Amino acid sequence: MKLDPKVPGGPLAEKWDKHRFDSKLVNPANKRKFDIIVVGAGLAGASASASLAELGYNVKTFCLQDSPRRAHSIAAQGGINAAKNYQNDGDSIFRLFYDTIKGGDFRAREANVYRLAQVSNNIIDQCVAQGVPFAREYGGQLANRSFGGAQVSRTFYARGQTGQQLLLGAYSALMRQVKKGKVEMLSRREMLDLVIIDGQARGIVTRNMLTGGIETHAAHAVVLATGGYGNAYFLSTNAMGSNVTAAWRAYKKGACFANPCFVQIHPTCIPVHGSYQSKLTLMSESLRNDGRVWVPKNPGDTRPPAEIPEAERDYYLENKYPSFGNLVPRDVASRNAKEQCDLGKGVGSTRLAVYLDFSEAINRDGASVIFQKYGNLFHMYEKITAANPMHEPMMIFPAVHYTMGGLWVDYNLMSTIPGLFVLGEANFSDHGANRLGASALMQGLADGYFIIPYTIGNYLATISSKPNDTGHQAFRQTADDATEKISKLLSIKGKKTVDEIHRELGLVMWDACGMARNEEGLQKALDKIPAIRDEFWQNVTIPGSGQELNQSLERAGRVADFLEFAELMVVDALSRKESCGCHLREESQTEENEAKRDDANYSHVSVWEYKGKDSSPEFHKEPLIFENVQPSQRSYK
Repeated sequence: MKLDPKVPGGPLAEKWDKHRFDSKLVNPANKRKFDIIVVGAGLAGASASASLAELGYNVKTFCLQDSPRRAHSIAAQGGINAAKNYQNDGDSIFRLFYDTIKGGDFRAREANVYRLAQVSNNIIDQCVAQGVPFAREYGGQLANRSFGGAQVSRTFYARGQTGQQLLLGAYSALMRQVKKGKVEMLSRREMLDLVIIDGQARGIVTRNMLTGGIETHAAHAVVLATGGYGNAYFLSTNAMGSNVTAAWRAYKKGACFANPCFVQIHPTCIPVHGSYQSKLTLMSESLRNDGRVWVPKNPGDTRPPAEIPEAERDYYLENKYPSFGNLVPRDVASRNAKEQCDLGKGVGSTRLAVYLDFSEAINRDGASVIFQKYGNLFHMYEKITAANPMHEPMMIFPAVHYTMGGLWVDYNLMSTIPGLFVLGEANFSDHGANRLGASALMQGLADGYFIIPYTIGNYLATISSKPNDTGHQAFRQTADDATEKISKLLSIKGKKTVDEIHRELGLVMWDACGMARNEEGLQKALDKIPAIRDEFWQNVTIPGSGQELNQSLERAGRVADFLEFAELMVVDALSRKESCGCHLREESQTEENEAKRDDANYSHVSVWEYKGKDSSPEFHKEPLIFENVQPSQRSYK
């Protein structure tokens, strides 16, 4: 296979404009002849569905939830980046581009990242027009705050509920098109497989989660906007329903997977508090604007924080990285928290936490000002921990949060299967080896509102508008295969629950392929994962039937895919012997224990092609070429 990223020529700042002009168009009268399926209705999926329908295409949108308003995008707290430079502090499109490339440790395509920075400003205008209630300064100007990996304030926010407010904006645009009859909204459907006809994506097979019915849907193109795969680790900040199934089954139909081992560990999450915990809770990165991260200077110090004098506190991020302080990128903050805990300086009952302290900010600005900024986050923290951050420091620890890896896409966001487009967190394209805070919402809305409407037309203009028919043999065969897999799962009748086996997988992945990785641990994981997978297929218990609402069956299908996908993650981590961004190979560190890249051998995207059940995936490289920035050792000191 030859990977062609289809990056247009010309100067970096002109590539996107040139590409739009060079792209083929579908005239308005013909758009109504084309059907498009969008799987997922979070920020990327809802914005894409609304935009494509507004253009005149016929859209079918699918989601797991009872409403798109429940998509996991709603959980995003801190904000969305854009290069508006409202603060007049030196920001620009190029600076946002550079910060994003550098934050990703120079493991992303220049052209894609620059386009993201370009359209970021359009996103803010679009969302303000929709009525998204961004925070404003006293004079009415939109407010900004700082996020990690940047020395300018470019993050727009709606208190600690930015994802929710942006999703409501996209949802309103989507439902307008539902009302007009241009979008058919199919909720409580789970995509089970992709249908390929003559080498092109032509539809999907879904399961009605309420009735168990297997359904087939045809289209001229399929758009996946199904989010990330952080739940492979069992414990993550992702919604319980977040999964890899749609992307993984597309991979098994020919869509290559890129950089699957690139997983972001978020530094500010509520620590694990018990062995039967089912998920973790994010505390927004925005808290690091005013909160100071510290641990006791003396290992094993168990005194309450109020009893530890200032001279005996180690503000380790401020001391180690004076230029960025507590606002270093997430991978750097997470590794340093782990390092402090490994040194015996961790706090709390598990000793796997560090303090995030607001006392100085409260004394400086007043309690009312700090509560106005972060009150809903403080309330969430208190509800979970019974501790009030206004009176005592938060305890935080890193947790799996976001995945930079995903299905490989070219500049048009099309996968290696013609007609299959992938948006948002489900693709690999913009964040390299580490995503900067407040850039996930930016990418999802950029892909949906401002990129896919142009690039999908370039593809549709080259194919026939003749309606597709679900009576084709490919639909029947794919539906039969999906039904057979469900029957196989229900027939096992074992002793272990799905969650027990998933938790076992998660522990292996966290220990071997989490914040720090090494050859020995990854090799052991490769031995353990097939054994866990075998036990699943021999000893899992799934109550109920397939002809009803059956959440155990839903989870079983997703965990079955995680058990296969986890092996690819480990293989990818083994193959990349350098450290970069989130991917810290212990064998490749600087003298100061920072990630040490190997540009001579690993300045590429690692791309994996499925070669069959009993065969190893085939490895491909997409070389990364830097013409506008010079890759260097990241420094945030």
